Amino acid sequence: MLKIIVSGPESSGKTSLAENLSKYYKIDYTNEYARDYLNNLDKKYNKEDLLNIAKIQFENEKENSKKNSISLHDTDLVTIKIWSYYKYNDCQKWIVDKIQEQKKENRFYLICKPDIPWTYDPLRENPNDREELFEVYKKEISNLNHPFIIIRGQERLDQAKKKIDSLIIK
Repeated sequence: MLKIIVSGPESSGKTSLAENLSKYYKIDYTNEYARDYLNNLDKKYNKEDLLNIAKIQFENEKENSKKNSISLHDTDLVTIKIWSYYKYNDCQKWIVDKIQEQKKENRFYLICKPDIPWTYDPLRENPNDREELFEVYKKEISNLNHPFIIIRGQERLDQAKKKIDSLIIK
């Protein structure tokens, strides 16, 4: 089982890329559950909410991964960990433990560079530190020893398809 994870800072084209890859390869993708959760939350979110989001994101990823020999995911627990440390200077142990367990999986990351304009969205909080966060994503995924490529510029879909095709054909 090959898991392709589209990752990177906010407003870097992750969801658009995941949607387009899903259409191209005719496979479902795991959406970023945080959006659903936060859109239905009637208060300001807190660190405990990140754990709730992580648990559902994790389960949704597991479910999606049962469908095909390749699965596609718009974000994963790494994003939640990075955001938790960025916002709260801490991360729930459950999230960190699950990420460590996933080190055994065949995961490949498409890290989206924030070189496209930031677009306002009521759930987005960070238009100014995207490049700094991008470096955190690269470091975190490298430290986990997961392979990745950087997706940049306007030809994001073509870059991703070329890499995924090379992984599938191996």
